[in-house]
Amino acid sequence: MATHPFLSTEWIDEARRIHEEYRGRTAPVPVVVRVNLIITDVPFGNGNLDAHADTMAGELEIDTGHLEEADTTLTLDYDTARATLVEQDAQAAMSAFMGGRIKVQGDMSKLLLLQGQLGTADPVALEVAGRIRAITSD
Repeated sequence: MATHPFLSTEWIDEARRIHEEYRGRTAPVPVVVRVNLIITDVPFGNGNLDAHADTMAGELEIDTGHLEEADTTLTLDYDTARATLVEQDAQAAMSAFMGGRIKVQGDMSKLLLLQGQLGTADPVALEVAGRIRAITSD
């Protein structure tokens, strides 16, 4: 299996393919949350990457670009994004938040609702997460 640097064009394409393969098979996310992400210190491109997470369709959708009407915007560095999104390291996320490396603008209560929902991942979601980790080289 090929591996790619986190957030590279190749990694994003492969992550999209994996998510598409599992569409409709994960447990529904009952909370509607729309979050824009600004990932800084990306080691390629212009150094920043805009992305978003959206549960409006009942599934967690993560993709590039920003949503027009987001509940919250998170700004975090590349290493923190990797630890949070790929490794799903809740301790690293909490440490980064407490240390000011994750900045939150907007409705933080919605973010906390989403965190509570994702903390009880179903087996299919865990399988998806494992496949995403497996394609990540750095």
